Amino acid sequence: MIEIAPNVFIGNEVDYEFDVQFREGWSTIHACKEPYHRAALGYTGRACSKDDPEYLIARRDNRLILNLVDVDNPDWISPVIIDAALAFIDEQLALGQQVLVHCNQGQSRAAGIGLLYLAGKHQFSGMTFLQAEEEFTKIYPDYSPALGVRGFCMANWDKYNR
Repeated sequence: MIEIAPNVFIGNEVDYEFDVQFREGWSTIHACKEPYHRAALGYTGRACSKDDPEYLIARRDNRLILNLVDVDNPDWISPVIIDAALAFIDEQLALGQQVLVHCNQGQSRAAGIGLLYLAGKHQFSGMTFLQAEEEFTKIYPDYSPALGVRGFCMANWDKYNR
């Protein structure tokens, strides 16, 4: 678990399970379908019903649970999910919480959200996506996004880096 901005941390599911889960003053974004989204909604088949109002995002107290999978196609990543994650970070920080954004390994989905979070905070103002990505690896060396996450971040860079 690495702090990428004041009180904003990126990590993996072990960081959540063993360091954050039962601690006061923490909020969490589960940036992974398995096992958190599945457990929160209780579905047993391959996927949650697209008709479920929590198909993309579930909220449980101080946890935001995303139906986000590591895919090679950026079209499978919904901007609604990313926008909700970024808004949740700001909301929880304003409440005085520390925020952990995690996925299973802490390399792709959570790291991509972290990169876009810093872009929105002008950390990478004036930089191209490739320049910012290089700088982000200095802050978060475990950054190793899947093609879909990286493609989403690259395609939407100007939207988040304003």
